[in-house]
Amino acid sequence: MPRPKHVPASDLRLPDALQPGRPKGDQLREILETVATEAGPGRLMPSERFLAEHFQVARGTVRQEVNRLVADGVLYRQHGTATFTAERQAAHIDMLTSFTEDMKARGVVPKTKVLHAEVESANQRIAGRLNVPPGARVFRLERLRYVEDEPFAVERTNLSVDRFPGIELFDWETESLHRTIEERWSVRAEWNDTAISAVLPNTGDAALLGIEATQPCLIIEGTLHDQSGGVIEAGRSLYRADRYTVFTQARRSPAS
Repeated sequence: MPRPKHVPASDLRLPDALQPGRPKGDQLREILETVATEAGPGRLMPSERFLAEHFQVARGTVRQEVNRLVADGVLYRQHGTATFTAERQAAHIDMLTSFTEDMKARGVVPKTKVLHAEVESANQRIAGRLNVPPGARVFRLERLRYVEDEPFAVERTNLSVDRFPGIELFDWETESLHRTIEERWSVRAEWNDTAISAVLPNTGDAALLGIEATQPCLIIEGTLHDQSGGVIEAGRSLYRADRYTVFTQARRSPAS
């Protein structure tokens, strides 16, 4: 992401005042979105205090509209109070393609930091998702994902060691999980049951992602299956909502 730069207020082409007869919050949001688009990514925005004084509106109104633009991925906060223009949806989440392969296909250099990689006994919830008995050996893998040195996601997944013996021995900072599974065990991902929710990160995940705990994220919980319906992995990962967008396709089945 471009290094944030200060943009003098005079360069932002702010109108002198809001128009009468229209809701102030709506006008302010439109102005800030236009300013962010024209300024480009990584640019420092005027403070809430400056905007409140300039447009003669309550500071709470400014904060509310800025919060909405942060939630929409137009702006992002850094260092507590400073607000910058964001890169709108730098990547989309492909539920079947590995993160590494997806990013490389876009010409982006990905990086991974392994946070946790151990064989454990499956609790009842994980056992149910993986379709294995409680207490079965599972490999728990947690990775912090970067794109161009910026943290984008905390990915957490579980796999059956009985199905993928030796999976804990690979270097998961350099290897692609899906590609390794396909090449080593001849298992190919075919479909995914996925639930997506908007959440606020806990303090630990916010610190890992380098964001404030007030910045919205996406929780994506999915179970990946092979062609025969067998479970490959069960994951629950956190993605920055200002950096990812999710695309889905729906097709009506032919009437019987």
